[in-house]
Amino acid sequence: MAAIHPLSCLVFSLCILSVSADVFLSIDCGSSTNSYTDENLIAWTGDGDGRYISGGESHTVPKNNSASQVLDTLRAFPTGKKHCYYIDSIRRGRVLVRATFYYGNYDGKSSPPTFDLFFDGNPWATVETSSNESFYYEVIYVMKKDTISVCVGRRNDGGLPLISSLEIRGLESYMYRVIAEDHPMFTLRRVAYGTNATIRSFDDPYDRIWTGEVGGRGSTQVTSTALLNPIELVDSPPPAVLRHAVTAVTPNSTLQLFMGFPPYIASVYINWFFTEVAVLQPNQTRNFTIFMGNRSFPRPIEPIYGNLTQLYVSNLTVSPNTTFSLVPNAGSTLPPLINALEVYLIGDVLTEGTNGTDVDGLSLLQDAFGVLKGWSGDPCLPASYSWEWINCSSDSTPPRVTALFLGSFGLSGAIPNISSMDALQIIDLRNNSLNGSIPDWLSALPNLKQLNLADNKLSGSVPTSLSQKNGLNLVVSGNPDLCLPGAICPTTKTGSSGNSLINGKIGSIVTSLIIAWISCTK
Repeated sequence: MAAIHPLSCLVFSLCILSVSADVFLSIDCGSSTNSYTDENLIAWTGDGDGRYISGGESHTVPKNNSASQVLDTLRAFPTGKKHCYYIDSIRRGRVLVRATFYYGNYDGKSSPPTFDLFFDGNPWATVETSSNESFYYEVIYVMKKDTISVCVGRRNDGGLPLISSLEIRGLESYMYRVIAEDHPMFTLRRVAYGTNATIRSFDDPYDRIWTGEVGGRGSTQVTSTALLNPIELVDSPPPAVLRHAVTAVTPNSTLQLFMGFPPYIASVYINWFFTEVAVLQPNQTRNFTIFMGNRSFPRPIEPIYGNLTQLYVSNLTVSPNTTFSLVPNAGSTLPPLINALEVYLIGDVLTEGTNGTDVDGLSLLQDAFGVLKGWSGDPCLPASYSWEWINCSSDSTPPRVTALFLGSFGLSGAIPNISSMDALQIIDLRNNSLNGSIPDWLSALPNLKQLNLADNKLSGSVPTSLSQKNGLNLVVSGNPDLCLPGAICPTTKTGSSGNSLINGKIGSIVTSLIIAWISCTK
C-alpha cells in the first residue's frame, strides 16, 4: 500500500512541567454575581458591570431546564445586528477561546435561535442552539493585538443571538506551534479514551475539555499502571488523559477511530497520544500502524511504558468520508491502543482587522458621543456585519473606513479631531446638536467629497480652505450662528456670548445713540 502524508513522531519522558501561561478568564454571561467558584474550581465573574459588554439583556432559564450555575444565565440581544464582548490588556500570545451557548427555552417560545459567531473580525461558526442541550465552540490562535473581541451576529431569519459563557485561556508559546501563526485552529474533537469522565481544569492547567470515551463494540477499556506526571511535550497533554486507554478486542483486530470531520473538504491538524499501560513481558509486543482509509502512514507505533509518544499530522486534507484506524502489524502480540486524540480544523488566514488609525478615530468619536458606545468589535469585519453607521472599503487590506453616516444621531458637543481617518469620502453629521466652530482639519482630508453639517448649532466662520476645496460638496445650512462663505463676519470678543452677528448689530446701534446724545447736548 502506498504511504501518504508525512507523520511526525515525538517521544518524551513523563516529566514535570512548569506552566507559565498567564490568561485565565471565565465570564458568566447574563450573571449579576460578581464572582463565584464552580464544581470544577473555576472562578467565574458576571458581566453585569458593563466591563466586557454594554448591550443586551440578562435572562435566566426556567428551573425545569436548569443545567448548572454557569448555564442557567445568559445574555440575549433583541436589537442591533452585531454585539461583542471586548477584553483588553491581554499579553499577546497563543490563546484558547471558548464560547458556550444554552438556549434552555429562556423566553418560553420553544424556538432555539441560529446566529453567527466571530472573533477579532474573523468568521468562527454558525451557532445552532437547542432547548435542552448546550454547545461550545473553541478556537486556538495567536493574537495580533493585545485585545480580544468575541461577537454574535443576528441572521435575517435566525432569531435573537445569545451567549451563556465566554472563557479565555492562555497557552504556552510552544504549544500547537506546527500550525502557522496566521491561521486559527477550530476544535473538532478532543478525546480521553478509556474513561467516562470529562477532564478539564485543574487536571489540565490550560482547561482544555477532554471528553471521556470508553469506546463501543470492537474496543476494550484499559487503565495504566504507570505513575504519570505533567508532561513537557509540544502540545502538553495532561497526565489525566493518559491514565486510561482503549484497545482493539483481539491482537489481530483493527481499532476504528471516529474523527468528527466536518461535512465538507477541509484541512485539519490531528494529534494522537500513546503510552503503554503496563510493563510488557519479554514475549509481548504492541506494534501497529495508522491507516487513512486503505493507505498507511509510514511510521509504525510501538508505545513505551513510562514514556509518551505523540504523533501529529498538519494541513491534511480530509472529507466527511475519510476514515482512520489503528491496524496491528505482523508479529504484534497485543492489540492496537490509543490514550487520547485531538482533531482541529485549520482556518483561513487571520485578518489584520480594520486599519488601526481608523479604529483610533472611531474610538475618539465614541468617547465624544456616548450614544455611539453601543457599537463594538471590529468596525468593518466581517464585511456583512460592519457597524451600521459606517461604510468600509472592499478593495483594500486592511479595510478602511470611507464614510460616516451620523445624521440624526442626537450628537451634541464639538466635533472631535479624527483627521487620522484620511480615507473618508463622506461625512454626514446633519440634524444633530453639534456646536463650536467647523474644524480646519476637515479640509486636509485628501479623499473627502461630501460633508453635510446642516441643521446643527455650529458657529464662527466656515474655513476658506474648506469652502474652496475642489470636488467637495459642502452643506452647512441650518446653523443660525454660522457665518457663511462670502459674508462679512463680525468678531466676538473673548468672554462674549450669544450670536456674534447680533452682538455686532447691537454695538452699532448703541454707538449711534451715544453720538446723537452728544450732539444734542452741545
